[in-house]
Amino acid sequence: MYTSDDLSGLRAALQVSPDNIPLRKLLANALLNAGRYGEAEQEFRYALQVAPDDAALKLGLAVAFRQNGKTDAAMVVLEELTNQNNADAYLLSARILQTQGQLYQARDHYQRAILLDDRLRDEAFENSLGADEPQRMPMGDLDTPGGDFQLEAARPSISFVDVGGMEAVKEEIALKIIFPLKHPELYKTYGKRPGGGILLYGPPGCGKTYLARATAGEIQASFISVGLNDILDMWVGSSERNLHDLFQQARKAAPCVLFFDEVDALGASRNDMRRTAGRTIINQFLDELDGVKYANDGVLVLAATNTPWYLDSAFRRPGRFDRMIFVAPPDARAREEILRLHLRDIPVQQPDLAAIARKTETFSGADLQAVIDRAVESKLLEAMKTGQPVPVSNNDLLNAVKAHRPTVREWFASAKNYALYANEAGQYEPVLSFMKTQKWL
Repeated sequence: MYTSDDLSGLRAALQVSPDNIPLRKLLANALLNAGRYGEAEQEFRYALQVAPDDAALKLGLAVAFRQNGKTDAAMVVLEELTNQNNADAYLLSARILQTQGQLYQARDHYQRAILLDDRLRDEAFENSLGADEPQRMPMGDLDTPGGDFQLEAARPSISFVDVGGMEAVKEEIALKIIFPLKHPELYKTYGKRPGGGILLYGPPGCGKTYLARATAGEIQASFISVGLNDILDMWVGSSERNLHDLFQQARKAAPCVLFFDEVDALGASRNDMRRTAGRTIINQFLDELDGVKYANDGVLVLAATNTPWYLDSAFRRPGRFDRMIFVAPPDARAREEILRLHLRDIPVQQPDLAAIARKTETFSGADLQAVIDRAVESKLLEAMKTGQPVPVSNNDLLNAVKAHRPTVREWFASAKNYALYANEAGQYEPVLSFMKTQKWL
């Protein structure tokens, strides 16, 4: 514990060298330990002005925010860190969520924390989350035909007809997944088997999940959507068993599209895993993809991620997710089609969708949905007063466009550095091409 004289000495040293980040970090953490959270917050803020990418400073600021009662501000900082798979940020986030009564989300963040760093395991905190310990699953006991863990397998009613635009993306998926199933003999002639994996990546809200569901509908296959929460279990061996059982379920239901959302969280780089817990899940995932003990014929694995650069490189080897497809924000033609699809069940009055599409450059599909929601809300009050539906006009839609700020530019700001400096084999070339067309480079 630092004394007041120690703190005064650190402040005096900083007057001589105000931009000395290690020294200011030392002072900020000392203030935290002394319970002087307001002063600590100020020091962390100052240090981040000099070193804005320092994860330790951001985590310290989040701690100071939390202690100062600024939980919303703390969660904003922690969201950025958890997107980078920061284990300590996940743990702090779990503690905050618990105090807010959000136990389900707290358990999820705690599980992610110990997946990344098993040393963060806290038995007392686990008990406070209300998780009763199940029977531990032996790590080596996975060599069985099937298991009890299953997710709902759906038969999507949508197909590529319901996907606005994305023609190039749909063509790539058809070549990799759909044509091999529809023309098996032709592909067999060329030594190609149906199956394999495709990784869809790009900014959020651009239709990756919808596209995966439409792919299953296009070939009338079963569709199993898998999230990290579905698989992860805080007990050793259970997560691996869950993953194995899901692949077994898909094999029995073939043809089946097995879709992993936010796959970067499940397949984060093994270099980021400090202990074995996360590594064993990744290794299990790779074994299942390879079909080491069970054939994957007819199992079509799609995955989506907003941050492909965090995915372990082993996932991108041939036979795994060997095809990466960039799902960009929709072009003008696609935006017009998306607007038409979203408006088909809504009373509208002579909308000029082509004009609106031109006004919504760089809007994602989610942004377009938000525009329509805003326009509809502008008419709801009037409709409730009259008791009759009031059609949404073209001006309502244009006003909603003006009021909405597109969300994709933030993603491209982060993706730019990876596309420029970690562009192995040109895998992020589509990102650079898109940015050039928008004159963002």
